[in-house]
Amino acid sequence: MSTVTEAQTKDPYFQTLFAERIGGANYGKSTEIYKFEKIKRAKRRALQSHPDRQLLDFGIGENDSMADESVRRVMQQEINQPENRGYADNGVKEYKDAAARFMKRRFGVSLDPDTQINHCIGSKPAYAMLPACFINPGDVTMMTVPGYPVAGTHTRYYGGEVFRLPLLAENDFLPDLDSVPDDIYRRTKMLVLNYPNSPTGRLATPEFFAKAIALAKEKEFIIVHDAAHILLTFDGPPTSFLQVPGAMDVGVEVHSMSKGYDMIGWRMGFVAGHERIVSAFADVKDNSDSGQFIATQKAAAAALDDDSIPERINAKYKRRMEKLVGVLTECGFDCQMPGGTYFLYTPAPTGTESGEKFDKAEDATRFLIEELGVVTVPWDDAGSYLRFSVTYVAETEADEDALMAETKKRLSEARFVTA
Repeated sequence: MSTVTEAQTKDPYFQTLFAERIGGANYGKSTEIYKFEKIKRAKRRALQSHPDRQLLDFGIGENDSMADESVRRVMQQEINQPENRGYADNGVKEYKDAAARFMKRRFGVSLDPDTQINHCIGSKPAYAMLPACFINPGDVTMMTVPGYPVAGTHTRYYGGEVFRLPLLAENDFLPDLDSVPDDIYRRTKMLVLNYPNSPTGRLATPEFFAKAIALAKEKEFIIVHDAAHILLTFDGPPTSFLQVPGAMDVGVEVHSMSKGYDMIGWRMGFVAGHERIVSAFADVKDNSDSGQFIATQKAAAAALDDDSIPERINAKYKRRMEKLVGVLTECGFDCQMPGGTYFLYTPAPTGTESGEKFDKAEDATRFLIEELGVVTVPWDDAGSYLRFSVTYVAETEADEDALMAETKKRLSEARFVTA
């Protein structure tokens, strides 16, 4: 018995071989519990303590519906075509052409599909690969926080550094580019932006993009714009970074089929913009994957050509967001309708009238889950905030209203203190 225990606890012979970028000899030994694992554990405790109580899950960050039937029908047809069986490498013409039509039709942006667009297997790999095109040891990637960390993770993998740009309410959740030290600008290779912003839900103005473009030219760095939520814009028509004069000279925009087309899990997106950056991305990609399944690309091309799909999805999430903002406001939360995304970002309560105290958003999240059966995601990167997602499962509007009524009942009973 002791021999088994010793074998279980002894490090494998290759423990010291792990790369420093993932922890080196200490890889696998961290006792830190990550945010989403904490949420999962709190959900399990809530279900064990209250097995008959429904969890109201506002923490799910992915679309709740299947891709449109018309898209699935194209996929069904294309999957049986023998010409689609092989490697796609850097993409098929049908998808690139559809992406070019989409950018011209929706944003008035003209792109050469052969040189200024390339597909990616979802947007996440694009953020993993773009640092490989630019980052050497000591270089800097500027990134907004809170935000999607992948480009920063891979920047560090290549020996670079991440300079965090906090998104604060007093700046309308736009990064303060004037506060960046000159030394950081001298070493910056990339600025990663994301609007409509996840998780704050805020929009960037053309004026802000113009300022960032001018700085990119002056300080000599590129801009990567994450446009994953661009078709979930509630306050007027969506704005592409590439619409702004000069954008095509300094960067690229990364689009995803997931949010705007209910194609979560299909893993489709595209990188568009300056042809030299797209070419560099394609070269790295060519040494990283062999392209998305061709039938998937052709189904995604059909989706891009049908504007009615994102319009329906946008209308659904806007309707749900309006209902959620109304309920949370009535329950004492300080929130307003976001400009886009399916996320509502609101200051976390600091406690309850009965005496509970929350030092950070993570504490409030745990209380909400375990005591009320209401699931949210905490953000403590730039103030204490909660993220509510309107991607909960509800088949009808009546189901949405019932869920909202139950949410209001539970939150009202808690009597939160928000200041």
